[in-house]
Amino acid sequence: MTINSRGVVTLPAKLRQAMGLKADDQLIAETTVEGLLLRPAVTLPIEIYTDKRIREFEQGEAELAAYLKKQGL
Repeated sequence: MTINSRGVVTLPAKLRQAMGLKADDQLIAETTVEGLLLRPAVTLPIEIYTDKRIREFEQGEAELAAYLKKQGL
């Protein structure tokens, strides 16, 4: 593999396939005593809640509390 002038490294297709990597996957690069370690990054989507969405959560919680109270729980 070669690093280009922009610092980009291209992983060979066989290596990508063997590791199950595809376009736009994210990797974490770490230095180790043996050298450079690349590993898949685990990413999770983040939802930024709007005021409307927060009110929906609060309403759902209030409905659940009322139901549980009615059931004697």
